[in-house]
Amino acid sequence: MYARALVFDLDGTLVDSLGDIAHHLNDALAERGLPTHEPAQIGTWVGEGTEKLVERAVARPELRHEAGVAYRARYRAHPVIHTHVYPGIPAVLDALAGTPLAILSNKPHDLTVAIAQVLLARWPFRVIAGEGTGRPRKPDPAGALAILGELGVAPADAAMIGDSEIDIQTARATGMRSVAVSWGFRPRERLATADAIVDSPDQLAALLLAAAR
Repeated sequence: MYARALVFDLDGTLVDSLGDIAHHLNDALAERGLPTHEPAQIGTWVGEGTEKLVERAVARPELRHEAGVAYRARYRAHPVIHTHVYPGIPAVLDALAGTPLAILSNKPHDLTVAIAQVLLARWPFRVIAGEGTGRPRKPDPAGALAILGELGVAPADAAMIGDSEIDIQTARATGMRSVAVSWGFRPRERLATADAIVDSPDQLAALLLAAAR
């Protein structure tokens, strides 16, 4: 086994949520006469929390709070419209049966839990944590360290799997190994500092199930 415990990012790693993020954000912007954005552009803004996402999407500072409130309300009302688990991920999670699993996201905690309950309930994630649980946002290591404490696993025996440089930085700050997946919201070249990069769920399963030590 690559690691004794695995901490997964959510958006862009386990689930493709860009359709819903873009849908709800653009609706909130359009309601206020603000320019909307292509999903691909929005994907480059995801990963550092809702506040940063709205800041990047709304050029007028005086409208950011209002647009952010509307975006969150829309998203909370309908968290899973277009969002789906990436093909191949169910087989990966099935293969990891018995391994302590957790989710650490910069998405608001209630949305993180809601999406996990709808799409990931068949797998026993022992901890599911998003923004707003008292844990600092990634890449601050405090959230990941708290999760590993709950799992009873040392950082050196754990790995963080994510699709962004934020996840890589989190792993490094925490003392975990970092595994970057290239099917998410960031281009592969931005993942170069990860300990490993995988391009498919099959590759991810092979890596995580390999005897590394």
